[in-house]
Parts: sequence; structure tokens; C-alpha cells
Amino acid sequence: MPESGRCVSYSTNKLGIISLSGKWPGYSSNSYKNVRYHKQIDYWGKRYNIDPNLIKAIIRAESGFDRYAISKKGAQGLMQLMPDTAREMRVSDPFNPEENIAGGVRYLRKLLKMFNGNLVLSLAAYNAGPGQVKKSGGVPRITETRRYIKRVLSYYDRYAKA
Repeated sequence: MPESGRCVSYSTNKLGIISLSGKWPGYSSNSYKNVRYHKQIDYWGKRYNIDPNLIKAIIRAESGFDRYAISKKGAQGLMQLMPDTAREMRVSDPFNPEENIAGGVRYLRKLLKMFNGNLVLSLAAYNAGPGQVKKSGGVPRITETRRYIKRVLSYYDRYAKA
């Protein structure tokens, strides 16, 4: 969800991977190296042993680096934490970048442990909830979730190559 005043266009390829162009908060269209909040992302990534490039990819997919983003379902902040998840992860202000990144990374670490390090299942759980993943015995047949996984993995690859 872009910040107001931003202009973004996108296209989707056959796999449902979105390609963005235009102005988007948090990254330069010419480089994936220029990312807002890199100090917090690096710190919390190191603390919880999660690749900062993965954290950047999730933030980009979730909020487009808009710290004030609120989803239609009520998820808030950079890593789009639902209120119950934010409380569980000890986030008192979901719009505070430091707290939101810390809570989002803690939650991702929890999901990675829950799903034995399986990144795809952990991303599915981050998007649809761990209950949906357990219930379906894998990635749920939810179009939004499947597209989300592809989008995050695409961004992750781009950040890793930057």
C-alpha cells in the first residue's frame, strides 16, 4: 500500500509475480540497495538469525515500506501485524518502525520454527495464519496467499542480488 502522493503501476506475469514501476517508498527503482530502515532490519535480522533481504522482501510485499499502512483486515505497520499478533510479539505501537520490525521478525522466527524452517510454509502462515497452513497440510488454496509467496520470493531474490 503506497504512501499518499506516490505513483505506482504494476504488471503481472504468467506466474502472478508482480513487477512494479514508478515511485514506491523504501526503494529506488534503479537499485534494491537503498532501503529505509536498513539499520533496524539488519539489527533484528542478526538478532533472530533471519536474512535481512528476506525481511526487506516481506516489508516490501506487506506495506511497500509505508510505516502507517493499514490493511482492509486491520494489519498495521511495516510488517503488517494483526493486533493480536502485535500484542503476542510485544509490540505496543505497530506504527513505530523499530517495534514493528522487531515484532514482525520475532513472528517470522516463530513461524520458521513451527514449520521446521520451511520458508514457503512460513510465508503462507505469515499471510494466511498458521491455522490455515496446518488445516490444509501445506500452502492453502488461497489465491492471495499463493501470489504473496511468489511476490515475497521474487523480492527476496532481487534484494539478494542487489
